[in-house]
Formats: sequence, C-alpha cells, structure tokens
Amino acid sequence: MTSPLELLSVDHLLSEEERDLRDAVAHFVDDRVRPSIADWYESGLSTSAVRELALEAGKLGLLGMHLTGYGCAGTNAVSYGLACMELEAGDSGVRSLVSVQGSLAMFAIWKFGSEEQKQQWLPRMAAGELIGCFGLTEPDFGSNPAGMRTRARRDGDDWVLDGTKMWITNGSVADVAVVWARCDDTKVRGFLVPAGTPGFSAPKIGKKLSLRASVTSELVLEGVRLPSSAVLPEVSSLRGPLSCLNEARFGIVFGALGAARDCLASAIDYATTREVFDKPLAAFQLTQAKLADMALELQKGYLLALHLGRLKDDGTLRPEQVSLGKLNNVREALAIARECRTILGANGITLEYPVLRHANNLESVLTYEGTSEVHQLVIGQALTGQNAFG
Repeated sequence: MTSPLELLSVDHLLSEEERDLRDAVAHFVDDRVRPSIADWYESGLSTSAVRELALEAGKLGLLGMHLTGYGCAGTNAVSYGLACMELEAGDSGVRSLVSVQGSLAMFAIWKFGSEEQKQQWLPRMAAGELIGCFGLTEPDFGSNPAGMRTRARRDGDDWVLDGTKMWITNGSVADVAVVWARCDDTKVRGFLVPAGTPGFSAPKIGKKLSLRASVTSELVLEGVRLPSSAVLPEVSSLRGPLSCLNEARFGIVFGALGAARDCLASAIDYATTREVFDKPLAAFQLTQAKLADMALELQKGYLLALHLGRLKDDGTLRPEQVSLGKLNNVREALAIARECRTILGANGITLEYPVLRHANNLESVLTYEGTSEVHQLVIGQALTGQNAFG
C-alpha cells in the first residue's frame, strides 16, 4: 500500500537534511507523545508534563528552531514546517506548545527585543528551561486586535499595565508573558511580564472540549508595574504582534496536515482490517472513494505548504499567501478528520483511535491565529484592493 503523502512521489523535493529532521521529530512523537496522548487528552495536560515536553523539545532543537543565534538551531522554514507537521500528527496541543514558544514568544523577543532581553530569555527558552506565552487576544477582541483594551501607562520611569488576555496557550505554566498593550500615546507596545510579578495572574481555563492536551489560560493584569527595560524597544504598532502571528500561521499550514495524515492513516488501517459483510471495509467502492478524495486533498495541501515554505526561505512570502495556506489546509484537514470518523463508525468516537481527538483539536486550529473568515478577507483584499474588515 502507498502512503497517503507519497501518491505523487514528492519526497525528493526535500533535502536530505530536511528529511532527517522530519524523521527525527516523527520518532520523538512515536516514542514520547503517542503512548500518552489519549491520557493527556482525557485528563488534561499537567504542568509537569508541559515542562518535561519543553525540555525534550529543547534538546531536539525544536524551540525557536527557525531563529538564529541565542541557542536557536537556525533551520530553514521548510524544516520548521515539517517539524510542525510531525508534532501535530501526534496532537495539535503538542505542536501548539512548540509553535507558541518559538514563533510567538521567542520570535517577538528575537525580532523586537533589546540585546539584553535576548540574552536574558532566548537561550533558556530555546533549551526548554523557560516557557513563554503570547498575550494578544482579549475576551471581547479576538479577530480585531486593534480594539484591545489592555492599557499601559507611564508612571515615572515605570510602566503600569491593566487588562485581560484570553485563550493564551502555555499561560499558567509560562515563566514570561509577552503582553501587548495600548499606551497613552495610542501606540501598541510589547511588554515582557515575568511570572510572579505582583498584580499578574494566569488562571487556567478548564472544561475544554478541544486542545485538551494543551494548557490554555487567561492573563489578568491588575496594576502590574514593570521597569522600562521590560518594553520591547523595536516596535510600537500592531505590526509587531501581527508579524508574530504570521510566523505562527506558517507553522499551522504544515501542522494541520499532520493531524489529517494521522487520521487518514488510521482510517486506511482500520478499513483494511475491519470485516463488513464478509469482506474488508476497504473493498467497498464508497470507502475507496472517500479515501481517494481525502488523499488527494492531503497531497494538494502538502504541495501548497511546501511551496509556501520555499517562498519563505527565499524571503518573498507575503501575508496573503500564508492566509491561503492556513485557510485551505486547516479547512481540508478538518474535513478529512470528520470523514475518517465516518469510516471508523462508532469506534471513531473513542480515544483508542485519534480521529475525533484530531477533529476536536482542529475546530480550535480553524479559529486561532485568524478565523477562516479573517483569512478570506485578507485574500479578498489582496484580490480586489478593497478593505472589507469591519
């Protein structure tokens, strides 16, 4: 039987180094994630498990892997994307841990921080010794970050922050939060808020039906006083957080395919061994039609992701192109997960198989880092020149 991602024989499009890194992450997922993921999903991922995974990911060089210097691996964008794909084949929550750490928290410090801030935080974050989170989304302002209500005001040489952030991955386990706030001069600035700072808390969000193998939190800032050295000095507009989001979206373009591939591989295995009316489920025409359509969409999504990765490595990738990738690949991955569930029948709703876990996770992935509607409007603006937001 042919692997779902090898119908078009595209492995030769990767370099040997890219294939080796992909395979190393796949082995990590097989050894460290798959044996425990059902329990993590059912019970929720503990703080200790997050820290253990972060340290192991750091040893593999996965944290901030596409950044250079400060202990980061300095891989190309395609390698980072492939790592995201393999991590999300394990679980979207595991990929989120790595991508929030590297593409949001670490990238913000690496891109907009002072040299002192980079030296203080990045080496230990790359090693997984310190965990970061990224505070942009607010309870009333998700898709419209320009409406943020979190405020930062000057008080002598200090800054004082007040506000609330919502749906923050890694929030309650993070050692440092990158928090974006609107200042008295109306400019948006980033602040590094260490855990334990008076007035800062990060209550964990419970009762989730998606991304259960991931820690999600609020960030609450009540008169949080920070020195001027806590400000990211190299940006003072929404360009800062939005550029970070673009980094994270790129990882999702690849990552969602990992979840879809895992679902499809599980469905193929199930269909070839499940007997229905005295023959394998895979021998029925309707089953083969489903598998063929899903494999086609998976392969198309992979080629799209690989193309965007090469553009990013060439330095020519545009935001609307990332939106194309995120919109298509997450939407198709979710459709594949749902269709695979139908092949598994009632077995598909149990944690013995990965498909409904992936489908539930992908419902969140469809929304975060820009909803489908937001990406449609980004693409529409690129096509027409008209801003249809709001």
